[in-house]
This record gives sequence, structure tokens and C-alpha cells, in this order.
Amino acid sequence: MQLSSTLSWLVDAATETPGADRLLAELGARLVADGLPLAGGALTLTVPHPLIARRTWLWRAESGEVIEALGFVAAGLDAVGGASPPGDAGRRWLTGLAAGLVHENTVGSRPDGPSLGWIGPRPFTLDEANELRQAVRFAAAPLAALTARATLTAALEAYLGRRSAAQVLAGPLRRDIGETIQAALLCADLRGFTALSEATEPAAMIAALDAWFDRVAGAVHAFGGEVLKFIGDGLLAIFPVVGESPRDACNAALRAVSAARAGMAHLDQERRRQGLSALPFGAALHLGEMLWGNIGAADRLDFTAIGRAVNLVSRLSGLCRPLGKAVLVSGALAAETEAPLVALGTHVLRGIASPCAVFTLPDN
Repeated sequence: MQLSSTLSWLVDAATETPGADRLLAELGARLVADGLPLAGGALTLTVPHPLIARRTWLWRAESGEVIEALGFVAAGLDAVGGASPPGDAGRRWLTGLAAGLVHENTVGSRPDGPSLGWIGPRPFTLDEANELRQAVRFAAAPLAALTARATLTAALEAYLGRRSAAQVLAGPLRRDIGETIQAALLCADLRGFTALSEATEPAAMIAALDAWFDRVAGAVHAFGGEVLKFIGDGLLAIFPVVGESPRDACNAALRAVSAARAGMAHLDQERRRQGLSALPFGAALHLGEMLWGNIGAADRLDFTAIGRAVNLVSRLSGLCRPLGKAVLVSGALAAETEAPLVALGTHVLRGIASPCAVFTLPDN
């Protein structure tokens, strides 16, 4: 059987394409080279993600440019097209791109399977439409591989965070695999959580925890940090140092904790209006080195951070209640920022050999 250059590429090499954007662009360019009159194409994949229901890549033949459109789950963000049918974003975009009719095929038998859509400057002839259908059939295997990689990546990013997921995907699944990095660390948890959980129905408690994590994790991510762990009612986040100076990472951590406080103040106001109690919290910031990598049993691993810096920021967080402060900053981080801070003296932290200089925010 003599295959066209496009079908030969789909059989021999397309599986190794690094991403959906490149697969769409390469497939479109090859179809054009084979003589098909294409103005643009759209590829839609359903992905397992807490917020994103579908990802659609849009290719313009004239420039070779690929852009991405997202469809959000109904319970996530209120985005235009969030509840639209699969492939609708690509279909609308193609319709506005050229005068022809959209030719669309779903890959496989599942209604939520990947879909490929094309449009040309005129309606496709019967032979051209058959060529596009044939290309979709041959694209099934590379799209299955691409979907599997996207599913794995999305799941790891949802549970580990983007940076940690990338490290896990890039390295072998063994213990003792990791690296020592310098980072600004943020450790935060709710105050009085045990008493609150005893007096609150589980569903309401989970809703309160989700609202709390939305505020603090959202602030961490907004300023370039990453949540490493949710631990009960608390979390550990890092702002890795990039380059020789840790100043940017320290300032980002300070901005994040300030944003989290503002978000929690708004949430507490809303909870009081509903007759609910506020959610006081404590947060500690520190700068130091940590081992970031795999740890665990031989056949059950966790990807986490350990080291003196992690121990110190955890113990420092425990001082928030006795000192009556919502935010505490270690001397190591304070020395790397020009942000105004208030000195609270030197304190002994349980299990930490050397006393720690402690600071807080001016309005704290």
C-alpha cells in the first residue's frame, strides 16, 4: 500500500511529537504540502483537570501560528464556552476564518474523544474530504499517545504542582533522586482547626478548608510559587531562587502572604455575614536550602522537600500563636528583602540548634 507523505509521517514519527500544538501544526502543513486547500485546523482534547474540561489548539495555515483555547468545567471558572459541546470553540473559530465549510471528525468511537476540524477557502471536494478522514484514522495512534501523556501530566500537576510534576516526569522512579535547591519557604495553617472540625459538619468543614486553600494557594501561585504539600489544614509552599540573588524569591513570598491575608480578611467578612466563625491562620516565611526529590518506601514514593529549612519554617509557624502574630519572618529571609519588617527579637525554636531572629509585618 502506497501511503502519502502525511500518512507515512503519522505512522512513523507523529507519536514522538512533543505536544498537541506541534502535532496540529505539522499535520496541517503536511496536508497542505499534499495539495489540500486548508486555511486552518483545530484539535480538541478532553483532559482530566480540576478546572479545565477541554483544551483546543487552533492552527492558521497562512502563518503556521498555533493558539490555545480552554473550556472550563461547569463548577470551575465562569468562562465563555465553559458548558459548550466538545469541539465547539474550534468550530466557531474555523467558521470565522474562511468561507468554506468546517470538516470535523472525532477520533475513535467515544463521543468525548479527540476531534480534528479543518476549513478551507472553499468547500472540500469529496476526494479531499476522504483524504481528511483518512488522515484522522491514521492520527488515532499518535493522538492516543498524546492524550495519555497529557492525562499523566495533568494528573501529576494537579497533585504535585507544575515544577514537581516536571521533575517526576523527567527523572527515574527511584529513591535518592533529587536535588538541593535554595528557596523561600512558606508554611501556613489554620488556628483552632481541631476544635472547629469537632463542632462543624464534615461537608461544611471541607468547604471551609477549600476556601482557605483557595486564598493561600491562589496567592502562592499568583506570585510564582508552588504548593508542595497540603497537610491537614496547612500547606508548605516554595518560591525557588532563580539566579544568584534570592531577593526576588523572598519578595514574592512576602507579597504572596500579604495577598493571602487580604483574601482571608474578605472571606472572614463573608463568613461572619453568614453567621459562621472566622478562620484565623498563622504563616511563617524562611529562606534556606532543602532537598527536593523522591523519598519513601522502595515501591511507594513521595515527591517532597526535607531539610533544616523545612524544619525551621515549620517550627517558626508554631510561634504565631504564642507571639500573637499572623505572619512571622525568619532573620534569613528578612536579610534578603528591603520590605519594612518589625523585629520581634530572637527566639528558641523546638528542635532547632540555633536561636532564630524573628520579624513580622508592620501592620501585623
